[in-house]
Amino acid sequence: MLTSLALIFLVGLSVASICQRIRLPRIIGMLTTGIILGPYAFDLLDSSILNISADLRKLALIIILIKAGLSLNLGDLKKVGRPALLMSFVPALFEITTYIIFAPRLLNITYMEAAVMGAVIAAVSPAVVVPKMVYLIERKYGTDKSIPQLILAGASLDDVFVIVLFSTFLSMLQGNSASVLDFVNIPVSILLGIILGALTALLLALFFETRYASKHYVRNSTKVIILLGTSFMFIAIEGWLEGIISISGLLAVMSMAAVLKMKSTEFVSKRLAEKFGKLWLAAEVVLFVLVGAAVDIRFTLSAGIAAVLMVFIALFFRSVGVLCCLIGTSLNMKERLFCVIAYLPKATVQAAIGAVPLSLGLPCGKLVLSVAVLAIIITAPLGAFGIDTSYKKLLKKK
Repeated sequence: MLTSLALIFLVGLSVASICQRIRLPRIIGMLTTGIILGPYAFDLLDSSILNISADLRKLALIIILIKAGLSLNLGDLKKVGRPALLMSFVPALFEITTYIIFAPRLLNITYMEAAVMGAVIAAVSPAVVVPKMVYLIERKYGTDKSIPQLILAGASLDDVFVIVLFSTFLSMLQGNSASVLDFVNIPVSILLGIILGALTALLLALFFETRYASKHYVRNSTKVIILLGTSFMFIAIEGWLEGIISISGLLAVMSMAAVLKMKSTEFVSKRLAEKFGKLWLAAEVVLFVLVGAAVDIRFTLSAGIAAVLMVFIALFFRSVGVLCCLIGTSLNMKERLFCVIAYLPKATVQAAIGAVPLSLGLPCGKLVLSVAVLAIIITAPLGAFGIDTSYKKLLKKK
C-alpha cells in the first residue's frame, strides 16, 4: 500500500505539474496518472488501495466540502436563492430527458435503460467544481453577484437529486415499481442534511466558545480533527439510516462548515479554511488519481462514435437547462456563459455509480459504464480547462 501511495503522490504531482507548464489544468494530469497506474493499464496500484478507493475519494470530498462551507457567506447565498435551487435539479432533468429521447435511437437501448444511463451521467462533479469555485471566492472573481456561491450551492444539491433518481430508475428497471416516497426522499434528504449540519455547528460553536471562556483554548489543529471526525460520523449516519430515512451526509458536512463560519470569529474561520486548504493539496491528488484509476479505458474504446455524439447532445441540452435557471437574474451574457462552462464537468458520481448496473448483471450495464467513462474523459478536462481559461475574461473581480 505504501508503494501505491508513493506512486499516487509522486507521479500524480509530477504529471499535474507538466500539464500546468503546458497550460492544461492539473486535474488532467492527475486523471491521466490514475488511468495509467490503474488496473486497466499498467496495474501498479495495490489491490488494498483499490478496495478502499471509494472511501478515500469520499474523504477527499469531505475535506473540500468543509473548505467550501468555510468559504461560503450565507448572506451572499440568500441573494441567489431561487437560481441556486433551480440549478440543483433543472440542468440534470434536461440532461436525463435528453438521454431518454435520444439514447434509444443512437445506442439501441430501451427507454428505461436510457433513464438509468441519464441518471448516472447527469450529475455535475463537486470534486471538480467545488475547488474551482472556492478559488474564485478567495480571489473575489464574480463575487459581486455571488456567481461562485450560486454554482457551489447548485452543484452540491445536484448530486443528491441525481443519485435518488438513479436509485429509483434502477429499481424500476429491475422490475420494481417506484413509489411516491422515492421522489419525496429528494427534498427530505436535502433538508435533513442541512438541518443536521446546522444544529451540529451550533453545538460545536458553543463548545469552542465555552472552552475559550474557561481558558482551555481549543487549538485550530484540534478543531480540524473534531470537524473531520464529525463529518465522518455524518457519512456513517447516512449509511445507518439507509432504507429508513434519506439524509445527505455530504450536505450536512457543508452546512456544518457554513454555519460554523457564521458563528465563529473571522480570524478563526479564516485559519480553519487555511488549514483545510493545506489538507486539500494532498487530498486533491488522491481523489483525482483514484477517479482516473476507476476508468476502464477498454469500455471507452468499445463505446463508439454514437456514444460520443450522445454525450455532446446531452451537454448541449444541459447548457440550455442552465440558461433557463438564470432567466430573470442580473447576470450578463458573459457571466451566464461562465455558469454553463462551470456546469460541464463530470467525474465523481460517474466513477462511483457507473459500474452499478454492470455489477447487477443488467443488459445495459457495459454500455452505461462505457458512456460514463467517456463522459468523465470528455467533460472533466473540458470543464476544468474552460473554467481556468475563461474566468478572468467572463467574470469581474470585486
